[in-house]
Amino acid sequence: MLAEVVVEEALDEGLRRVRVTGPGGDLDWDAVDAIGRLPLPPYITHPADAEDEGRYQTIFHAREGEAVAAPTAGLHFTAELIAALEARGCAWKPVRLHVGLGTFRPMTADDLGDHVMHEERYEVPEAVGDLLETTFRTRNRPVMAVGTTSLRTLEAAWDGQSLGRSGSTRLFIQPGYHLRTADLLLTNFHLPESTLFVLVSALLGVDFAQEAYRLAIAEKYRFFSYGDAMLILNARR
Repeated sequence: MLAEVVVEEALDEGLRRVRVTGPGGDLDWDAVDAIGRLPLPPYITHPADAEDEGRYQTIFHAREGEAVAAPTAGLHFTAELIAALEARGCAWKPVRLHVGLGTFRPMTADDLGDHVMHEERYEVPEAVGDLLETTFRTRNRPVMAVGTTSLRTLEAAWDGQSLGRSGSTRLFIQPGYHLRTADLLLTNFHLPESTLFVLVSALLGVDFAQEAYRLAIAEKYRFFSYGDAMLILNARR
């Protein structure tokens, strides 16, 4: 037996909480990788291949089994690019958000106020938290969030005085929300009717966001995980 899966709890929206263990208690991820398939998003229709194994993974990933998807804005970065940014004085500080299935689900509520946001867990390393706390208080240098996952982590963890090191969040960033942390956001072009497009609309305004997406479609930009990115400037509080 490679692993045992036990359903512990039935959750809302058809989800289940499960416990996965190996024969000795710990799961052998190498064995799982040998028989499993990379869980590409549903809009990528080809079977995962060897190229996907490298492409659909950020260079700063840490532990196995944390998320159901890669934080796609991070896929644009290479070790060489990060080194070049650091050479220019940029500080590269990772935070962690365990991306959930709700990221892919289209919104079904007619009113944004009726949408129930999915819960995701986050972690902020101690040294990173110390640096960001100082930066947020003094605003002595701009902060760019790489991806909506990083932005949601920062906004959920920051209470105005200190940055929580771990927790969970159902934060729904929508028009009318004022950012308290990041000044810029690097993000891909997202699915329509998704909470991620709503987040972009909160930063740009609905009309400007729709105009940007119309231009992206007209210019045949690539959307979603393997697509192009946009940099939102002055996404201030």
